[in-house]
Amino acid sequence: MIRTPLRPLARVLEARAKGENPDAIERENIRLRHEQMQDRARSRAESRLLVLGLCFLCAYIVIGARMGFVASTEPMEPRAQAPGAQIAAQRADIVDRKGRILATNFETHALYAQPQQMIDREGAAEKLAEIFPDLDRERLLGQFTGSRKFVWVKRKISPEQKQAVHDLGEPGLLFGPREMRLYPNGRLAAHVLGGASFGKEGVSAAEVIGVAGVEKQFDQFLRDPGNGGKPLQLSLDLTIQAAAERVLRGGMRLLNAKGATSILMDVHTGEVISVVSLPDFDPNDRPRPPTEGEPADSPLFNRAVQGVYELGSTFKIFAAAQAVDLGLVTPDTIIDASGPMRIGGFPIGEFRQKNYGKMSVADVIVHSSNRGTGRMALEIGGERQKAFLEHLGMLDPTPFEIVEAAGGQPLYPDRWGELSTVTISYGHGISTTPMHLAAGYAAIANGGHYVSPTILRQTGPQYGPRVLSPRAADAASRMLRKVVTDGTASFARMPSYALGGKTGTADKPRPRGGGYYDDKVIATFASIFPADDPKYVLIVTLDEPAETSGDRPRRSAGWTAVPVAAEMIGRIAPLLGLRPQVEPLAPTGITLTSN
Repeated sequence: MIRTPLRPLARVLEARAKGENPDAIERENIRLRHEQMQDRARSRAESRLLVLGLCFLCAYIVIGARMGFVASTEPMEPRAQAPGAQIAAQRADIVDRKGRILATNFETHALYAQPQQMIDREGAAEKLAEIFPDLDRERLLGQFTGSRKFVWVKRKISPEQKQAVHDLGEPGLLFGPREMRLYPNGRLAAHVLGGASFGKEGVSAAEVIGVAGVEKQFDQFLRDPGNGGKPLQLSLDLTIQAAAERVLRGGMRLLNAKGATSILMDVHTGEVISVVSLPDFDPNDRPRPPTEGEPADSPLFNRAVQGVYELGSTFKIFAAAQAVDLGLVTPDTIIDASGPMRIGGFPIGEFRQKNYGKMSVADVIVHSSNRGTGRMALEIGGERQKAFLEHLGMLDPTPFEIVEAAGGQPLYPDRWGELSTVTISYGHGISTTPMHLAAGYAAIANGGHYVSPTILRQTGPQYGPRVLSPRAADAASRMLRKVVTDGTASFARMPSYALGGKTGTADKPRPRGGGYYDDKVIATFASIFPADDPKYVLIVTLDEPAETSGDRPRRSAGWTAVPVAAEMIGRIAPLLGLRPQVEPLAPTGITLTSN
């Protein structure tokens, strides 16, 4: 910017020559400069006011839009007080397939102490130990008399306990609101639900997080406020689950079993309608995981998806179905099941040293011949056998949606030679979970499609890839029916419901040192029903059963798992809406005539 001089020399000289006062020139220039400065200041102020006005306009538009949005939504009360607003306390409910509550929330309180405000610390410790027998009086007194200014006494208390503490009148004992997880059905479906505990905790709120089962698997969904409190709907049926648990618990006690599991699965949708593992626990008071001993001895152990067992002769139907599918045999093809039979120097024997001779493929399954199944497996070959079992999901952890399922890794040999091919065909040398077995039998029952077992409610069939032809699946279903009518599962013959299935009795391996027990078995019965149009698979597995009504203990699945499964089907089939088959009465010889 070029500044005009206040006393330009030329003008000053000119004014003096004319006799004028040169100071007037300076005053005039000062006035003009001030006017220019005022114009610039005014222009800057107007620009700033314009920018500020635009900012206010934008703010009003945003605030107005937000107020309009809030006014158009439904009013909701806040879930937590301000001090605990950063802790997400709300957790969605879990319901069964019919909307009945399996897990919900319960308002309770936590008890904490501020020792500096307490009047009688010793008396308070003594009385609290009386109200809460699990608390140690000396430890409480040490915490109250120490330097701590805040002490958690109990994370959750009942209304009765809160009133008892309130009656003490101790100003240093205070209560904080809590929302705890409640399982109103107690032990029912405990292994599926898993349990929940507190995560982040504050005085006025606590975060509830899943620690096992579906509570942990779907923890993010259950805690997401964006779901609007929408419950998680499972495929379980509460009534059927209760009936299955009652029957299985009774059978386990009657047969002196160490543990038991059962799985009821829809063969078309993959929905697991009931899954039981015994012994169980109460998720309202979940026990701590064991730090020593065998994991399977803990009630937290889920035998349905964590129990990796040799499931014995239940695998024989897979060998027969694959052989039919490949065109190697038909159900009427004669197989040489006579002995001796040696593979790689190892003898292949039969139950109780039987020698069946030549028999049809159907009879191989009906009489559960190891040699007959092994010879079919050799015709199939190890590579094709392994590929078939892989397509059935037998070589990977089951995709069942609870966190424990990922730990159920099947065990099978690295080198799949001839001996492994034979032994695996009759369920030895490969260990899987009962849930794997349920999925395998579902593929036979639904006409040859793999279905993935799921704990979530489905709206229709969920067929996966085809693993068997309809012809082979139908032939296998018919063979399973003959096992019940003519074979090792004769105790499953029922007057009202027709079912098919296969027994499996496998010696239990020793946990250390290798080898097998002489007097301990895993007994399994895998069944499909109704036999003429299968809709469901039921797996019943007993750990170390022994039927002791005779002269000596009987441990085979035909004597143990089969009667339990038959009783269970008799109880749950009506609950599933299956009508009993009523046989027509024989003619009486009475003839009706008109009057």
